[in-house]
Amino acid sequence: MAFFICSECGFGSASWMGKCPDCGQWNTLKEKPEFDPHRGSSSGKGEALKKMSITRLSKVESSMNARKSTGLFEIDRVLGGGIVPGEVILLTGEPGIGKSTLVLQAFQDLKILYISGEESAEQVKDRADRLSIKLDNFLFSNDLQIEGIIKSIEDYDEKIDVIIIDSIQTIYSKDIEGPVAGVSQLKETTKKIINFAKQTKITVLLIGHVTKGGDIAGPKTLEHFVDCVLDLEGEKVSNFRLLRASKNRFGGTDEIGIFEMRQKGLREIKNPLIFLENNKKLEPGKAIIGVSEGKRTLFFEIQTLVVPSSLMNPRRIVKGLDYNKALLLLAVVQKNLHFPLDKFDIFFNVVGGVNIKSTASDLGVIASLISSFKNIALPSTSVFIGEVGLLGEIRSSNIEEKIIFESKRLGFKKIYSSKILNSVKDLNAVIPSKEGIQTGSPPMRG
Repeated sequence: MAFFICSECGFGSASWMGKCPDCGQWNTLKEKPEFDPHRGSSSGKGEALKKMSITRLSKVESSMNARKSTGLFEIDRVLGGGIVPGEVILLTGEPGIGKSTLVLQAFQDLKILYISGEESAEQVKDRADRLSIKLDNFLFSNDLQIEGIIKSIEDYDEKIDVIIIDSIQTIYSKDIEGPVAGVSQLKETTKKIINFAKQTKITVLLIGHVTKGGDIAGPKTLEHFVDCVLDLEGEKVSNFRLLRASKNRFGGTDEIGIFEMRQKGLREIKNPLIFLENNKKLEPGKAIIGVSEGKRTLFFEIQTLVVPSSLMNPRRIVKGLDYNKALLLLAVVQKNLHFPLDKFDIFFNVVGGVNIKSTASDLGVIASLISSFKNIALPSTSVFIGEVGLLGEIRSSNIEEKIIFESKRLGFKKIYSSKILNSVKDLNAVIPSKEGIQTGSPPMRG
């Protein structure tokens, strides 16, 4: 039975079509006479029966005991303590964010094979020299055929700890038709890499591109194949970079690593007040929030600007926060405090060019909004901690005590949380009190 397979996305059809209904490409369906649609591969005529191997799990030694440090504590923190033999890690981020720089700095003390499809050996060497990275343990290759890569590593007479592929979109398989970086090529090469990593117990780190929308380029299933997905975030105009794990089979996903981009590469940041260096000046629309990321507590500055609008539909511009979450908090304020926000342009910004995802930031966002709307500055020694519900109530969380303890230790004098505030109405009553400092006349209210 003839079967037709799309060389671009792998879609199968019993009859030929000019346009693939899945990916929309033209003239990509190729006939596969021996393709079995029920098995999803070649029919395998003459293939010997392969018995299933069964292992008693109680006899298997845990791979967690063989973790190795990457050499950077912030990466180890996000991974759960270091890399695991046979682990496949996908590192993603926007172009120019610092992915290649990060991996070069991280594995200096391990035996590394660096496979690059985007840079030559001279370019990688020049970057390593600029970053003062010792290259005694680095091997380099720019061969991109996955079958050749696997065969060469199997025949290599020295032990390799980590294989870095920069990037996975440049690797191809000779067994698959279709363009490099196509869906079918990405799936096949990733599967072969994962099988090889599990068999040899070699850790593999794949660097992946992201699209303009922030998604990993290629099939979404690429995330499901690998053991860990790391996201390097940050604005190019900012020096700060955040490393998060959106998936981690060998650890948690609640930790965060912080780096600062400098001339000599990425520097690890351990100071929880690093984002508040210029916070002494009192200005309306500025509030400090405390959030917890895994085992660490961090403090960020939220800035909000509320100005009268001349537009039929006032502008809402959000940087560093989830856009839909910001709109939700605006609705909560308008419903409970009766502010005419529909007559104002509103701008939110998290100082430092980072993104905040913790719900503990809700109270601080609303505090900065009220501060800007009333043109009243908040004390620089105050901090806001709490999640806000749809009805305007301020909720406590299991991390609140931890953030409050750290806030007191770092010298914050006034801590606003669910312990002293029940709703956003209570917060509104607090801001124009003697705690606030009048800096000018309130804005025009339409």
